[in-house]
Amino acid sequence: MRVLGVDPGLTRCGVGAVEGRPGAALTLVGVGVVRTSADDELGARLVGIEAGIERWLDEVRPDAVAVERVFSQHNVRTVMGTAQAAGIAVLCAARRGLPVALHTPSEVKAAITGSGTADKKQIGAMVTRLLRLSEMPKPADAADALALAICHVWRGGNQQRLAQALARAQTSRAAARVLAPRRGGGGPGDPGPGSSAAPGGGAAGRTTGKGVGL
Repeated sequence: MRVLGVDPGLTRCGVGAVEGRPGAALTLVGVGVVRTSADDELGARLVGIEAGIERWLDEVRPDAVAVERVFSQHNVRTVMGTAQAAGIAVLCAARRGLPVALHTPSEVKAAITGSGTADKKQIGAMVTRLLRLSEMPKPADAADALALAICHVWRGGNQQRLAQALARAQTSRAAARVLAPRRGGGGPGDPGPGSSAAPGGGAAGRTTGKGVGL
């Protein structure tokens, strides 16, 4: 599974892609930051973020996109900008039909470090170790984007396989119900036990003894 992680932000939007599966070594695909100027108007900044994420999607061609779930903070202005950038990332992925997952910061921290209260330095150190990098990705937004991607490979991959297994089981049960003949040996079009072949006539339990012809 190849996942593109997006750590949303108006000034610096971290992007990082990894490839792997749960229980196996992870591989770095790419990491960077999409930047916009604080002097530009909001609309122009959002257009810049969209163009940057689209370029990453073109180059990386991920199987899924993981975006940090924005939560309320004391600085409303900051959280609004982050939410707008996150919306752009979700839009870009959805437009291509890619699955999008939202992971909270504490969920990512717990997945990467084992502690939901880990700081950015700890996250960066674990990302460096897990991807076997020579140095920690910088800035922190880039490392956070990789952490999001790793979190989704580990958690999203398991969830996807579980969903596929459940879907296969449901399909098998549905097929078994269609193929199994009714009690008494009759097919779906035959009257069941105790029924008449026609109103007012026929013996009870009259069936053909044939199953379904497929």
